[in-house]
Amino acid sequence: MNVPIQVWLIEDHKTYGERLARALNHLDGIACPRRFTACEDALAALKGIDAPQVLLLDVGLPGMNGIDGIARLRQLAPQTAIVILTVFEEDDKIFRAICAGAAGYLLKTSNTEDIAAAIRSAATGGSPINPTIARRVLDMFSKANLPQKDYGLTAREKDILKLLVQGHRTKEAAAQLQLSYHTADGYIREIYEKLQVNTRSGVVAKALKEGLV
Repeated sequence: MNVPIQVWLIEDHKTYGERLARALNHLDGIACPRRFTACEDALAALKGIDAPQVLLLDVGLPGMNGIDGIARLRQLAPQTAIVILTVFEEDDKIFRAICAGAAGYLLKTSNTEDIAAAIRSAATGGSPINPTIARRVLDMFSKANLPQKDYGLTAREKDILKLLVQGHRTKEAAAQLQLSYHTADGYIREIYEKLQVNTRSGVVAKALKEGLV
């Protein structure tokens, strides 16, 4: 008998995670015995038991996010193929995940059959990527040699940056873009990190000086 591909899932959305794990366990040749809601829990488990062949990893997790977790997971399980499974399709997250060592990148809109195919591909050394993401990866690399003056800002981050330059506060920017305060604040923190500044005035000054908006 063929030994099923061992898959772990790190996904904090209870309903989605349980449904996906159940669906995978009903497929021939695939077993998903472990599901975690945080990278930290999976890292702790890897210190005590054998690593899986494939690990499906969400990006937006409590505590350590999925992209930051890739390097740590690879340290403990270098032979495990890590496949991102997320709702995020921003260029910067795709690029960071691939650079960190992700073997593949899928969106949660993928059906069970596509996810299963990705698992089988990753387990045999493939690099499964959602077709939409694949096109964006090609675009990113085709532009890699062009001068970059936007610091990798996503379209949404540019929208928020423009509002900040116009003098809007976080709450006002969130309302304008129909985002929650928490989400808008997260985008602003990303902008700070990418522009390598620590203050609102620094963000505005750099954006104006370098023509980012």
